Amino acid sequence: MFLRIDKLPVQLPQSTRVDPESAAAVQELMGGRFGEMSTFNNYFHQSINLRAKPKLGPYYELVANIAAEELGHIQLVGAAINSLLNGPQTGIVEDGDEDPLGTPIKSITDQVNQYNPHHFIAAGRNSLPVDSGGLPWTGQYVFSSGNLILDLLHNFFLENVARTNKLRVYQMTKDPAAREMLGYLFVRGGVHAVAYGKALERLTGVRMNDMLPLPKIGNEMFPEAKKYMDQSIHTKLYRLSPDDYKSIDTIWNGDHPDGGTCEVVDGPPMDLAGNHVDLAGIGSAFAPEYHPGEIFEMAQKLYKKAR
Repeated sequence: MFLRIDKLPVQLPQSTRVDPESAAAVQELMGGRFGEMSTFNNYFHQSINLRAKPKLGPYYELVANIAAEELGHIQLVGAAINSLLNGPQTGIVEDGDEDPLGTPIKSITDQVNQYNPHHFIAAGRNSLPVDSGGLPWTGQYVFSSGNLILDLLHNFFLENVARTNKLRVYQMTKDPAAREMLGYLFVRGGVHAVAYGKALERLTGVRMNDMLPLPKIGNEMFPEAKKYMDQSIHTKLYRLSPDDYKSIDTIWNGDHPDGGTCEVVDGPPMDLAGNHVDLAGIGSAFAPEYHPGEIFEMAQKLYKKAR
């Protein structure tokens, strides 16, 4: 089962402009083969399928617990995409936006060379479960072999390829929301890679983490990541269950390759949590309706009645 907290894992700044090109690139981190939908579904299905869970306790619990955090990473990437597609003017619509005969979408897409038309046609300027080319995420990206060492080795590989893709997307955009999301995920993805490396070392004796970081550029090089490193976020593995996964500290302990001592922290990092991206109603996109004010008014009446 899952509990849900109505916050983002971290606060995102507002995008400085509508940036469909960057949004298309960031989609790779959502629905690409090595995106956040893949990290979650790989770990989630492995945790469902693993045999002899009681006997393999710490290893099962590590994979299951990291899967829970990955759900929040999907949420964060989606928030960054939404910010990129809606820009800074929350609560304000474009000129002529309420005119059903106008061309507000064309006025945006004419300003860029590359974009994903599905963002505007199928999603109402929102994120989608697709990659940067618009191809949908597929369950064929999931590796769940039933062999513990193979699964952990795959997860170590997956985290490092995901990091490589994030580094490349970082070089494709200067948007503050996108880069804040990337900086945080550089650090948290690094935690997961090191955790899988530690698990493999205990099982096989092979010092996997001697290879890190992959590629050979540290998180401290990026200001959006360095501030989280300075807070020792890279040393913390959050235990995302009120009562379970209490043996993950038998794996997540000792020295961290990037400095500091690994520690398990009970509960999510609420001190970092942020509010949702504020998305204004767009009448011409029928989101949430052609006359969004009517929907807002109904919702407010229900909200007041509930109180």
